[in-house]
Amino acid sequence: MKVTINAVHFKADSKLEEFITNKIEKLCAKLDDTIGAEVTLKLDNTDAPENKIADIRIMLRGNDLYSSKQCKTFEEATDKAIDALKNQIEKYKNRFDK
Repeated sequence: MKVTINAVHFKADSKLEEFITNKIEKLCAKLDDTIGAEVTLKLDNTDAPENKIADIRIMLRGNDLYSSKQCKTFEEATDKAIDALKNQIEKYKNRFDK
């Protein structure tokens, strides 16, 4: 599975990319039909301290799962987006268990 990380108007360091890749790979290990994942990291142009946005899209056969969270750090935003995706994965799996 391929994880693509796009940092908009800045260069993400290797530690951040490795952190995100590990989280996504653990999440996608729960799914059988994962094609890939795209992560977009953005900085919001506000004076608020919570100006880092992580958009995560998990591409599955037939459907995509998507989550976007805004926090003080990219790691925190990624964690919250992953938590939201975990809920979506449970709903996605339950659809086929019935």
